Amino acid sequence: MTGQHFDVVVLGRSFGALASALLLARRDFRVLVVGQGGRAPTYRLEGSPLARSAFTFLAATSPGWRRLLAEIAQTQSFRQRAFALDPMVDVLRPGARLSLPPDVALFAREVEREMPEVRRSVDDLYAELARVNAAADAAFDADAVWPPGTFWERRKTASLAAKLPWLRAPAAHDLLADFPPAHPYRDVVTALARFATHLADTGSPLPPFALARLNGSWARGPLALPGGEDELAQLLLDRIAAYGGTARLGDRATRLVLRHGQAAGVHLDGDEHPTGATFVVSDGTGEELAELTGGEGVTPFAERAWPRVTRASGRFVVSCRVRREGVPGQLGREAVVLPRTGARGAPLHLSRPQAADDDPTELLVAEMLVPVSPSGTAAGLADARERVLATLTAELPFLERHLSMVDSPHDGRPAWVWRDGVRRDVERVHLAGGTVGAEPMVAQWSLGQPGWMGIAGEPVRGPIAHTFLAGPTVLPALGQEGELIAAWSVAHFVTGRDLQRARMRRAMWSKFEIG
Repeated sequence: MTGQHFDVVVLGRSFGALASALLLARRDFRVLVVGQGGRAPTYRLEGSPLARSAFTFLAATSPGWRRLLAEIAQTQSFRQRAFALDPMVDVLRPGARLSLPPDVALFAREVEREMPEVRRSVDDLYAELARVNAAADAAFDADAVWPPGTFWERRKTASLAAKLPWLRAPAAHDLLADFPPAHPYRDVVTALARFATHLADTGSPLPPFALARLNGSWARGPLALPGGEDELAQLLLDRIAAYGGTARLGDRATRLVLRHGQAAGVHLDGDEHPTGATFVVSDGTGEELAELTGGEGVTPFAERAWPRVTRASGRFVVSCRVRREGVPGQLGREAVVLPRTGARGAPLHLSRPQAADDDPTELLVAEMLVPVSPSGTAAGLADARERVLATLTAELPFLERHLSMVDSPHDGRPAWVWRDGVRRDVERVHLAGGTVGAEPMVAQWSLGQPGWMGIAGEPVRGPIAHTFLAGPTVLPALGQEGELIAAWSVAHFVTGRDLQRARMRRAMWSKFEIG
């Protein structure tokens, strides 16, 4: 016996999961989104918001996002809410600061001022990034499956991929060959890509196409929302609800229900009866999905040749609330901080969300990539907070004296609050929306062997019939855009399976927005 029945149950609240749910809800499927343990992007300490991630919406300029906005008729609404980052990103390194504005002339002037010896190489690099972006936009704008599975999918996707520069280049091929081997601009390009990708740094370089595409996403001028990741998630959830979808973000599926070897529903923790479903979509790994059935129903292909993906690094995040006078006025919304040579710290991604006008403090969110075990646990986090602060204060020397709050959700330690220059510890039980212990970090993934064209990991089709994957393990090399491409592939599959109503739904869609 089952309780409610949905056409699609989506497990997870990541960007890829919510994009999948929205596309399917728009196409008249009854959709249920289950949070599956995921948490809201922010939590609060004494009424002030702190962040779980240093979020940059790099996918906002991708063709997949433009297509999604067009399908839900929200292009104009998003344009009114979003703003372009200027500068696109700041680079803070010992003894120098490089600000990369979207204006081409100002960009050239900035490079000429800081690194005149590589001015021509930088010009050539960004010309190449523009070429890669144009080709990738055309390819990813097509209705195709990435990564492909069947013969016909491979045939169509391969024809599109053939036009992508660098995609078939060997992993060791150096996109930055024109730069001197130890030049700091190499570190800039590498760091921007490493923070944008879902692939872990295991000592091998990123695939050349992924390195170019990720840097191209930064170079074309990222867009931001005033409310950051919270506003983006709420935008997606509001539209899912507007199309009749249901969100139970506090729930978790403990078991996948099978019928005749196919997914037929989920059992939600606390529910007496399972919830029926024709399809199940997850933003987790295929292995995690198979664990929900105890290993039953796994297809012969999945048993024989399922790609191996493991957690290899995590995003350790520290939130710092700083009095406004302690934040340099010229600091951009996004920055990369490169530590001094030989210093113990690691590169940081620094995000500066938009602050309320009446707030005397600003939030700085710093992200450091740390190695983790396959289970997701990390050693050496006891002083990770201090290492992040040491790297920050080395480049922002007035930061320390103006700190108001510091916390990380990932080390399980008390939050720090300063009053009248004196620090006190606040136990985690007092954090609104937080947890008592340490929260798992967002993972970056290692591939047992490179997948399709070096950019793919797991297939979109899950290890059990009628299940699909739309998370970061499908196209990990491409970061957020990879999740969005996976979401479009899931929508392609599910829509195509429903032949009886496909014609009716096709009549509802239009390449032109109404409203």
